[in-house]
Amino acid sequence: MGILNGRSSNPASGGARSRRPWRSLAAPLAGLALLAGCGETAAPPARPPTEVTAITLAARDTPVVFEFVAQTQSSREVEIRARVEGFLEKRLYNEGDLVRTGQILFQMDPRPFEAALQSARGQLAQQQARLDMARADLGRIRPLVKVGALSKKNLDDAIGTERQAQAAVLSAEGEVRTAQLNLGYTTIKSPLTGVSSFAKLQEGSYVTPGAAGLLTYVSQVDPIYINFSLSENEMLKFRGEIAAGQLRFPPHNDFEVEVVLADGSQVPDRGRLDFADFAFSEETGTFLIRAEMANPKGLLRPGQFVRAHLKGAVRPGALLVPQRAVLQGSKSHYVWVIGDGGKPEQRIVEMGDWHGDDWFVARGLRAGERIVVDGAIRVTPEASLQIVDARPAAGETGQPQRQKAAEAWPGQKERLKAGPSGGGQAP
Repeated sequence: MGILNGRSSNPASGGARSRRPWRSLAAPLAGLALLAGCGETAAPPARPPTEVTAITLAARDTPVVFEFVAQTQSSREVEIRARVEGFLEKRLYNEGDLVRTGQILFQMDPRPFEAALQSARGQLAQQQARLDMARADLGRIRPLVKVGALSKKNLDDAIGTERQAQAAVLSAEGEVRTAQLNLGYTTIKSPLTGVSSFAKLQEGSYVTPGAAGLLTYVSQVDPIYINFSLSENEMLKFRGEIAAGQLRFPPHNDFEVEVVLADGSQVPDRGRLDFADFAFSEETGTFLIRAEMANPKGLLRPGQFVRAHLKGAVRPGALLVPQRAVLQGSKSHYVWVIGDGGKPEQRIVEMGDWHGDDWFVARGLRAGERIVVDGAIRVTPEASLQIVDARPAAGETGQPQRQKAAEAWPGQKERLKAGPSGGGQAP
């Protein structure tokens, strides 16, 4: 039937022909849709402003502190030595104690020197008796010479004998004085108030004057010296800054010296510079500077390494910026300066010394300019900024707070109150 009628009776073939027009229209429609979508691409969202904090630079005279590594030294250290030969009988002080001027430290055997003194006194008495006899003879001869009973030679002989007796008395008196001194040297006393060292010789030792007669040391610790060195480069730097008006020292270099111990604690007493060596050391290229400070509680001991802070210098009209505002570039430091319209501008700067948490600006910035402090690392040129003025923390001074130093060794205050070993009061 289908063949006779000229039409296929297969339903599949008829359905395929009926869908071909729709399939041929699908590709052009998809292309139109794609073109329409490309023409309507949405713009990216705007970048939010970068939030930063900023400060306005102000020039002001700023006190500066110079820090040096220093070492303490006794202001007066004395070697206690034997001055006569003899046996060491007693040690009359506690090693390491504070001793006072005139306190007995050692006692030598005095008996040989007492005997020598007695013998010298006997010689003096003998010579004194001879002098008395010579004077009596001279008194009898003078009248007889006047009346011619004796010759002038007899008078001259009597005068010579009397003068010889006088000289012998003077010599005997010197022997007595020497014997008294030697006997006094057997009692060895401290010539100053200070901290004693250990005894180098013990009881029963035979001591002699000279190198073998060293018994101990006594070191004066009040006042105490603080020694440190200044290099040639540092000195030239200071000179250049002073000449350029960037630095001002106190009149007559009257610096106040503050001492910080190894644990960061601060000594409450203050010192002053009292000596500066004129010549540089050929070995180190530095010259010595010395400060003297009171040390009534014995907080500092000779030989300690400490940090010396010199106060009194001023940087006039200085600009300070927080260290976190300064960024390190490939060749130099730079900061972000906020220009007109709140736009950031990268500025190359030359930095000076640190001052606590801040940095002195040597070149590149002017007073009145605003710079980015916090958030500087996120800033880009021509970026939009949301600026908040930075405020210093309450109580911020730029210098770390330090605890006060405790006593140098246990019981020192009690020793000072009670006085040194052997009795007496502390100075």
